[in-house]
Amino acid sequence: MKKQNTSWGNVAGWYDDLLSKDADSYQAKVILPNLLRLMEIKKGEWIFDIACGQGFFSREFVKLGAHVVGSDIAPELIAIAKKDAPKEAIFHVGPSDNISFEENESFDKAVCILALQNIENLSGTLAEAARILRKGGKLYLVLNHPAFRIPQKSGWEFDEKKKIQFRRVDEYLSESHTEIDMHPGKKESEHTVSFHRSLQVYFKMFKKNNFAVTRLEEWISHKASQKGPRQAAEDKARKEIPLFLFLELLKIS
Repeated sequence: MKKQNTSWGNVAGWYDDLLSKDADSYQAKVILPNLLRLMEIKKGEWIFDIACGQGFFSREFVKLGAHVVGSDIAPELIAIAKKDAPKEAIFHVGPSDNISFEENESFDKAVCILALQNIENLSGTLAEAARILRKGGKLYLVLNHPAFRIPQKSGWEFDEKKKIQFRRVDEYLSESHTEIDMHPGKKESEHTVSFHRSLQVYFKMFKKNNFAVTRLEEWISHKASQKGPRQAAEDKARKEIPLFLFLELLKIS
């Protein structure tokens, strides 16, 4: 099968603006505070940021006293990461399934935040994470929730009779990859690829690569709907159906 181009390099500027200038983003208001709460970062720890993008999360880890190494396949994003990098953070250009520049068992923790669903070689990426983590090290994953957010196979709908907003899911168990339009509505728009996998696919890959799941959380949107006839239904659905799945994985040997 032809390897998919999943790089976000063509939207590096847009993505950097989203994370650095939008104080109300999901990354800032939902993912970051929850991630820092669960990671319990200690001063002097070594953390590897897989598919680190422009280094948004890496810089936050450094603020808590960690040494951070990050890599991303997009040189455009790494250029931004290096420009804003504190001395405790080092960034490399490279795919997530080839971290050959790092030695075995050299990190305490690793993260992969909203990126695993955009990575084609899932097993290879998990294998590299396991290789660089010390025994007892942890890998923290944040995903668009695979049970509810399936590209082009799920969406919001409204039941006028019952006055409820619900999530429609057309397919779940079938693996798929979908080209995502990064700027819908524009005549010319960059694309990336998203890979949908069921939970059982992920969990089988975790076991194959020597990881055990030790914690799971499901995170909802922090946003509220504008006033209108569907406001109550939309806000209820937002609180009941999670956007993100968090997983803590332990390297077991």
